[in-house]
Amino acid sequence: MTFGRRRGSAALFLAFLLLALFLLRPGVNGLRKRIINSVSLSLGRKVDVQWVKLRLLPRPGFELVNFVVYDDPVFSAEPVLRAEEVTAALSFGSLLRGRMEIGRLSLKEPSLNLVRGENGHWNIESLIERAAHAEPGQAQGYLPVRRPQFPYLEAENGRINFKVGLEKKPYALTDADFAVWLDSNDQWGMRLAAGPVRTDFNLTDTGTLRMSGTWQRSGSLRDIPVEFTIRWDGAQMGELTKLFYGRDMGWRGGLTFSADLAGTPAQLKVGVKLSLDDFRRYDIVTERSLRLATTCEANYSSVKRAISDLVCRSPIGQGSLSVKGRIGAPTGPRVYDLALAVDDIPLQAVVNLMRRAKKDLPDDLSATGTVAGDFALRSRAKDNRKLEWTGSGHTEHFVLHSAIAKTELTLGMVPFELQSPAGVARKNSDHLRGALSDVRLSVGPIEVPLAKQAAVKVEGWASESGYSFAIQGEGPVERLLQAAQIAGLQVPQLTAAGGANVNLAVSGEWLGFAAPRPSGTIQLRPIRARFPGLNGEVEIDSANLLLDKDRVHVTGIVASAAGTNWEGSLWFPRPCHLLSGCPVHFDLEADRVAADRFREWLSPRNRKRPWYRFTPAGAPGPSLLSVLNATGSLAVQRVQIRGLEANRISSHVEVRDGLVHLTALTADLLGGRHWGNWTGNLRVSPPEFTATGTFEHIDLGQLADAMHDGWIAGTAKGTYQFQASGGTAEDWLASGRGALQYEMRDGVLPHILIPSGGGPLRVRRFTGRLAFEDGAFVLEDGRLASGSGVYQVTGSALPGQKLQMKLARSGGSFLIDGTLSAPHIVPVNTPETRASLKP
Repeated sequence: MTFGRRRGSAALFLAFLLLALFLLRPGVNGLRKRIINSVSLSLGRKVDVQWVKLRLLPRPGFELVNFVVYDDPVFSAEPVLRAEEVTAALSFGSLLRGRMEIGRLSLKEPSLNLVRGENGHWNIESLIERAAHAEPGQAQGYLPVRRPQFPYLEAENGRINFKVGLEKKPYALTDADFAVWLDSNDQWGMRLAAGPVRTDFNLTDTGTLRMSGTWQRSGSLRDIPVEFTIRWDGAQMGELTKLFYGRDMGWRGGLTFSADLAGTPAQLKVGVKLSLDDFRRYDIVTERSLRLATTCEANYSSVKRAISDLVCRSPIGQGSLSVKGRIGAPTGPRVYDLALAVDDIPLQAVVNLMRRAKKDLPDDLSATGTVAGDFALRSRAKDNRKLEWTGSGHTEHFVLHSAIAKTELTLGMVPFELQSPAGVARKNSDHLRGALSDVRLSVGPIEVPLAKQAAVKVEGWASESGYSFAIQGEGPVERLLQAAQIAGLQVPQLTAAGGANVNLAVSGEWLGFAAPRPSGTIQLRPIRARFPGLNGEVEIDSANLLLDKDRVHVTGIVASAAGTNWEGSLWFPRPCHLLSGCPVHFDLEADRVAADRFREWLSPRNRKRPWYRFTPAGAPGPSLLSVLNATGSLAVQRVQIRGLEANRISSHVEVRDGLVHLTALTADLLGGRHWGNWTGNLRVSPPEFTATGTFEHIDLGQLADAMHDGWIAGTAKGTYQFQASGGTAEDWLASGRGALQYEMRDGVLPHILIPSGGGPLRVRRFTGRLAFEDGAFVLEDGRLASGSGVYQVTGSALPGQKLQMKLARSGGSFLIDGTLSAPHIVPVNTPETRASLKP
């Protein structure tokens, strides 16, 4: 009965108090000092509030403006907690006891600074110890209370910053919702949900970090019973590497991390699960996703400052990868005693990982066999700052397969070993990374068979920063190219048969995923190769390839193609494994070129399509000239173009994106000399050609012999310009247009017999301009000086060698018709005279 009366009296008193506050509205800013003292006493920190406003509903309390909780000066001069808007709800229990205490603090968009001092302690440790002596903020009843009351502290959309000493780290937690409360007189609880960020980067997809747990009162911090669960999910690897390393390392995948902690800081049980889904490199896309996962268990002691009984295990197929051991001083200069065991891991799992980490590996690359090994990481007994990696392993029945590369490589047993050079002590707190940069994984030597009596020897090393492998031996070119393709090296797109001797070093760096660059020499023995876009083989008797840092030099070339023998050298920059876009520089010489056969050799393999077409129907690829990017000098001893023959031809050649330029083209032609510039545009259909040039000392008798009709003799010089389109000589004649400015001396036109001229027309000098268009030649400004006088010559030559000419002079004129080989000559002033025709 007495208890019922007390409850009724308390309710009546509260109702009366609320009514009085609502009607009287006391000046709450006068209570500012009492509120500050109450919160300060609860938190054990100096507190300041700029302004206080009364709040009655939904629960009596106050609205605090510019709420600041100062830090211990030992850690930082900045506030440990700051919020512009805070709602402080009064504790009903304290009001009934005649005391004004805050039962709940709700912070909107607060900023919390977590500081780790030089002594290794955090600034919130004293707050936790202080909380051990506080009472619950939600406590009810009238029990005698001597301890200060700790309010239910909650925050919405806050920010948590981190500092180490005076240095403010770029790491932070944003959009943080967290709370700390006292469940009972002996147990505390907390929760946190936030997104990790870096203040110096604009990060997205870093996931959500969640933490919840409880701890109980204790006389010392290390003996506090705790039980926590930590989970981090939704984080993407690219953003995580930017978060931890300051840049995107190029890896992709979704990370999930969870940890369970139970016990006391002096003896804490830790369980960790880590998984990574769809792991891959940023520029590699695969049909199947790859999941990496591991679980770890360990004990942590804050007294011994060590992680002991560490066991991490990752099942992989029928095998596993495990780590066991101990890590001393995990938050300081660590001391390691770890053993890593590789237990019969299927090599197919290793290949699956490599296909997502190394570009240019065949999509169907597979492997059989297993790998095993045992390794250890330990600190030296005399100086724990020096770390040593030891251990070795090997593969069993290792075979690589690829239908795309059309090969199978039997590697068998491949030995490998971890070695740490005698290094200098690392002074940084995380000297494991320094030890990783020193350690090398040595591989081999192994013999890789390529044929019955041919093999290459491979050995090398890999480290955190890069790798280097030496390859020596000989074997069939086809097998060498297949082995290079299966190893992810960029190789030329060709088919070849023959042999080669290699002495190469393949090295590179992991940073930036730079492609490996082989260096060294390759000696080609007689081989036959077929290149895309060529209608025929190239037979290489010998050639030496020198691969340096920036270029590939090919010297001592002795080869034949399209019935022509070639010698010379060429070079092209690296990397370059495709003809298109690869600038090739050359210096080549040839003995004899047959134009028709050479043009057929340049054609794509579908011979029904014109040679200049880029993408002929049914053909395996475009023509070589359409994709080649080459510049250099070319010298040919002799070129045959139908009945014409040119000797000692030389030119500077440039081929780029279907444009062919021959500049400074010189040749011995028809007993004389030629200079010119020729251009072909193969980017259009039909292709277009232009040519300009000069010639001198041309033996016109040789021209007549090439035409199989001795219709002219003498010497000539002149200049020309010509434009045409098409792929054959007939096309050029039908579409061509141009002009020839000529001068002929000391010649004869054997088929032209002028009446009473005493024989064939002899020419002392014949000049003029011969225009060509629509398949017809038009003679302009012709002037012919002969023994019988000077003639003005006009007329044209039509298709089929039909002539319509006129020779005019003061003493008489002549009309010429018929054909070039059988002209008819008619005097204009004596029409009854018939033309004489030489038999």
